[in-house]
Amino acid sequence: MATEHFDVLIVGAGLSGVGAGYHLKTACPDRSYVILEGRDAIGGTWDLFRYPGIRSDSDMYTLGYAFKPWTEAKAIADGPSILNYVRQTAAENGIDRHIRFGHKVTRASWSTPDARWTVEAESGGKTVRFTCDFVFMCGGYYSYNGGYTPEFPGAADFKGAIVHPQKWPEGLDYSGKKVVVIGSGATAVTLVPEMAKTAAHVTMLQRSPTYVVSRPAEDAFANRLRQWLPGKLAYDIIRWRNVLFGMYFFNVARKKPAQVKANIIKMVREQLGPEYDVETHFTPTYNPWDQRLCLVPDADMFREIKAGRASVVTDHIDAFTEKGIRLKSGRELEADVIVTATGLVLEVWNGIDVSVDGRHVDASKTLAYKGMMYEGVPNLASAFGYTNASWTLKCDLTCEYVCRVLNHMKKTGLRQVTPVNEDPDVTFEPWLDFSSGYVQRAMAKFPKQGSKPPWKLHQNYAMDLMSLRYAKLEDGVLRFTNPAGQGARAPEKLAA
Repeated sequence: MATEHFDVLIVGAGLSGVGAGYHLKTACPDRSYVILEGRDAIGGTWDLFRYPGIRSDSDMYTLGYAFKPWTEAKAIADGPSILNYVRQTAAENGIDRHIRFGHKVTRASWSTPDARWTVEAESGGKTVRFTCDFVFMCGGYYSYNGGYTPEFPGAADFKGAIVHPQKWPEGLDYSGKKVVVIGSGATAVTLVPEMAKTAAHVTMLQRSPTYVVSRPAEDAFANRLRQWLPGKLAYDIIRWRNVLFGMYFFNVARKKPAQVKANIIKMVREQLGPEYDVETHFTPTYNPWDQRLCLVPDADMFREIKAGRASVVTDHIDAFTEKGIRLKSGRELEADVIVTATGLVLEVWNGIDVSVDGRHVDASKTLAYKGMMYEGVPNLASAFGYTNASWTLKCDLTCEYVCRVLNHMKKTGLRQVTPVNEDPDVTFEPWLDFSSGYVQRAMAKFPKQGSKPPWKLHQNYAMDLMSLRYAKLEDGVLRFTNPAGQGARAPEKLAA
């Protein structure tokens, strides 16, 4: 069977991969592309996660694509609505016809003389190969094999069900049962109010508090604006309003953390009343945005706590028992179902083994160029969204930039583009400056950002807009080489 060749090979048919397909279709219509998806469905995260109440923790006016207005009433949308939105986008633009399902990419090998990648994928128990001029990794940043669950002493003794949200069993019946959700992040605060609707009681067990903020699930101004203005114009206005407010709030949180912290805690007190122990259960020791804030639409979790259907316990686990969980304080929480909302397992480069001219690339020893390409690695980019804003905002800009690069290469007749660092003053810094456990567990394996541009991550949409949409491509760091038909030479600086 002949090896198929494509101009661009996209890894992943989720939110990012479908977006990449759209941008290629519109900005590089003469380029062929294929999307390799390891699973059997479009949607990525939004198809994988099936736990009760799954929803976005960003508003859909910024989590949605720039090119496809979000038209539903709820700005904080449920998982099935987001999945439908992604699949609609793929179908409307013919992107679904480019997807090969059941193709899990395992290896990508670059050849400078050939100016192309050879990509291997597992499909139906066999290894299949493709060649391409450019690889675009759009598979997110965590492993689909399973989430993170610590080793809990006595877990085998527990007589009930232990469930991780990433592997939610179909048909799990928790109605009328006692549920303990371990964790305090976005997944936990989503699960607690949803499960509390039918469970006997739901307890959120946390080691330490997280910042939790409430906002309306529906954006009243956005819904009114859509009645007055054409859909795309209204969408763009709302999108920019939300982007600017998010940037403003993040900057204030960095500059005046004590003030922002006090305001968030005040809002929680107003929701739960003066008698509730907000100090113990909702007052973190870290500053806002040292970890991602948790969103509860329409104050749903606070409402369930006030109604007595849910509660929060702040303590450490001593061991699981037959009937539940024994805490370090000596208290025992009885449970029929324990949900371990204990985090994700982050995965570098979608778990793909990358080599350049026969040399394995150690991701942890590479610098990331503009948060999307990598020092010494030719013709490869990855989509990685914001931690302090919606994922898609950065991915849209990344897709635009990749298309600019591809069109520039075609115009100049150069087949290879490689970020090269020759500045001795650039020092390595962690890819993400987040104190969350799931981030800290994985950062040693991830590429590094540099101490100065273009190697530094901004986490700022306005700055990235200038850097990715308007800045010149030939900046002295991004090197375009390897002209067609004139022989080839090795990259100026090989990856480690």
